[in-house]
Amino acid sequence: MATANKLSVIPCGAMHADLTFLLLKPGVSIKTRSEKEDKISWVEVPTHCVLVETDEGKLLWDTSCPSDWETRWKPTGLQEFFPYDQVADDEYLDAQLNKMNVGLDEIDYVVLSHLHFDHAGNAQMFKNTNAKLICSDKEKEFALNFEGDFNGAHLKSDYEGLNWETVSGDVEILPGVKLIQAPGHTVGTMSMQVDLPDSGTMIFTSDAVYMGESYGPPAAPAAIVNNLEQWFQSVEKLRGIQEKTDATMIFGHDAQQIKELRKAPEGSYT
Repeated sequence: MATANKLSVIPCGAMHADLTFLLLKPGVSIKTRSEKEDKISWVEVPTHCVLVETDEGKLLWDTSCPSDWETRWKPTGLQEFFPYDQVADDEYLDAQLNKMNVGLDEIDYVVLSHLHFDHAGNAQMFKNTNAKLICSDKEKEFALNFEGDFNGAHLKSDYEGLNWETVSGDVEILPGVKLIQAPGHTVGTMSMQVDLPDSGTMIFTSDAVYMGESYGPPAAPAAIVNNLEQWFQSVEKLRGIQEKTDATMIFGHDAQQIKELRKAPEGSYT
């Protein structure tokens, strides 16, 4: 079985948001009448990218949020619901890559799990590089063709004007790196499976599964779901792959899990 050589989880700080956006779960974000006077629960929403190194090139998974988030998101109102307010200057993606001594010209593929504002926020960094920019065909079709400048969490200025290549279905894109179609959160959300010689299989769910508490079982959905039936199917699809491969699941925005991972630039997985 082909494997990748090295994987680095790149932490990029955190947003904050009402827990309901991430988790619709009785007793947690959905309260009983005895708790109806309780305050809403605002939580940390970490954001990360992943750099995978293989014999056939380097792949960057997602691009996190932009440093000009406050002004870029203002027309959408997203900055009020998801303030990216827990990030140091050296935690933005470009600064993290600098600390890792990885130049933009060294990255061969930039794969977007989907094109929401907190995943495609730095895609324009790669406009004049040789990197192939890749998303799913269904995601591109939706994200570039709706009316207006934004639709929900899709913000055209993040990704329009770029040369997007697309994939359809589950596909091995590099040795040990497979893109998995996992729609539901958006029409074209993907997860990524990486097989490593020492660390085994790791699955990066992106927003197909926000947190361990979302994964269950039973799975608990979120307020931001495009198609609930597809979302449940995708979670169970990923669970089936995990059971078959004994994979470590890395969730899209799990504030507890991110603390426990080996993180770049100091740590990595092989």
